[in-house]
Amino acid sequence: MTKHIYIYSPSGAVRDKAAFKRGVARLKTLGHTVEVDPDALKSHMRFAGDDATRVAAIHRAAASGADIALTTRGGYGLTRILGSIDYEAVSKAIENGLQLVGYSDFTALQNALLATTGAITWAGPVVGGDFGVEGEPDDIMEACFDDLACGQGEGTGWRLGREDAQLAMDSVAAPAGNTSDEADFYLKDAVLWGGNLSVLVSQLGTPYFPQISGGILFLEDVGEPPYRIERMLTQLLYAGVLGRQQAVVLGQFTEFTKVPHDGNFRLATVVAWLRSQLKVPVLTNLPFGHVPTKVLLPVGAKVELALQGRDALMVWGHVSHGAHTGHAHHGHEHHHDHHHG
Repeated sequence: MTKHIYIYSPSGAVRDKAAFKRGVARLKTLGHTVEVDPDALKSHMRFAGDDATRVAAIHRAAASGADIALTTRGGYGLTRILGSIDYEAVSKAIENGLQLVGYSDFTALQNALLATTGAITWAGPVVGGDFGVEGEPDDIMEACFDDLACGQGEGTGWRLGREDAQLAMDSVAAPAGNTSDEADFYLKDAVLWGGNLSVLVSQLGTPYFPQISGGILFLEDVGEPPYRIERMLTQLLYAGVLGRQQAVVLGQFTEFTKVPHDGNFRLATVVAWLRSQLKVPVLTNLPFGHVPTKVLLPVGAKVELALQGRDALMVWGHVSHGAHTGHAHHGHEHHHDHHHG
């Protein structure tokens, strides 16, 4: 199904022009009409143009009449312009059918929109790093994006590591939410929110941090060693954020360097510590993060979450505009089986 896709740069400058061009070409090959923001390739220090330029690009994306707005890349830059964005205008565009998609630094805008207007956005791919890879883009990522474009995606499934599924349940005193004979636990009507851990933590204590209780918090990060991940989680814990959720879902934490001083301190150590601090399920291995295989997730939408054995299923039903036939993509069915630690 042909969609009007608007491409803009609200964060870091595009350094890999070849990947950008491949991404645009790939989206056209998939049958979409692609409109590139006039300042998409601007550069100012490390940013895609100065602050005013990037704010204007966000507002142009909102006014474009496009079906989907994709960022060229992440990086850094959105947190410094959060006070200048017209959230009502962006929210109105979303209400009228625009789907904002992105991740990493885009977490800042997603949470600011959720905090100020309640608008739903999508955690998902960017143009350069996902659609613009050399060779073929990841098939699961593209299938999930196609679901969004066609208005069909209603959920995602994945598989936890063999030992981790049992550890997830052992750490919970009593299954939360509505349970059934089939599922180890089942939650419904829980707001899904989160994104990049570093960016999310940077918004804590600001008007742009969503005040979500009874939600499902999903997290991912890149280039952060386990001790730094734990330190950020402690901040969310002591701020009372984690204790207010019904579940925490950890995605992929990648591209960090382990040093000898860490000893046996690993990501698995952090997960075990987190479970010891919380009375709610902590699931791992969500296929989302700075990895090729990433599902699309509706940030701010109410979802259902179930775990049966090693198999986790998240369902959100009707979120985007248009008719839904509905089907979920299961990362593990495509041999996507990451193990933490």
